[in-house]
Formats: sequence, C-alpha cells, structure tokens
Amino acid sequence: MTRKDSAAGFSAEERKAMKERAAELKAEARRAKGAEKAAAEAAELRERIAQMPDGDRELAERVHEIVTSVAPDLAPKLYYGQPGYARDGKVVVFFRSGQMDKERYSTFGVSVQAALDDPSGLWPTSYALTDPSEEAWGRLTEIVRRAAGDAPS
Repeated sequence: MTRKDSAAGFSAEERKAMKERAAELKAEARRAKGAEKAAAEAAELRERIAQMPDGDRELAERVHEIVTSVAPDLAPKLYYGQPGYARDGKVVVFFRSGQMDKERYSTFGVSVQAALDDPSGLWPTSYALTDPSEEAWGRLTEIVRRAAGDAPS
C-alpha cells in the first residue's frame, strides 16, 4: 500500500470500484429520467388525441392502437402538436387531424426515417383517412410494420 493509499483510506481497487459504481448510478439516473420523459410524452400524446374532434379522435385512437401493437419500439411523441411515433427521437410515422388542420381529411404519414424506400424510386409518404374499411386498416398496419423496420441507409 502506498502512502497515498493509506492516507485516503481506500486501496486502488476500492477507489476503482467506487468510480464504477458512481458511473452505474449516473447511468441509472439518466435511464430513469429518459423513462419519465417517455412516459410524459406518451401521456401528452394520449391527452391530445382525447381533445380531438369526434371522428378524428376515433381515427387517431385506431392509429395509436396499431402503431403501439405492431411497432412497440416506436416512442409516442407529439409532432407539430399531433400524434407521432419516433425512433431515437426522430418521427417515423404520424397522424394529422384534418379537422384540427382545417383540411378536407385526416392523414397518416411516414417520414424520411421510415424504411419504405422502393427500388422504383416512387412511394407514397401520406395516406388520406376518411372512413377506412377493415381492409384499409390492414394495409395501414402493414405500412407501419414496414416503416418501423430498419431505417433506410
């Protein structure tokens, strides 16, 4: 044991272990803070959906149900004040209320983060939602599944 070690009262191994534990505690605190933020964003998104006018609220609830069940790794967050679902903080898919936007219809959209690139060089980035059939909801489910795949390079 060196003089510095005896003066400090801890061996080099003990100091190393304490530093490692301190780093672990900081990482845990960051994760907890991140989890709190994610929970707050999800609650804020659900609240925004609840405030939507009839018709659009039901559409947004169905989109939310689909995205959270098919792509649970996408985090709910508000995107321009409306529901969005993100990976690493970047929105992949989103819903826009037509009534809130004073538009003819609501839309479901995908961002450049979506894994939908088509070799033909042409693919849709938004879809009108008026009164979707079960077949249309099935197609939207598949779009979410594909969009949430590996991000384009």
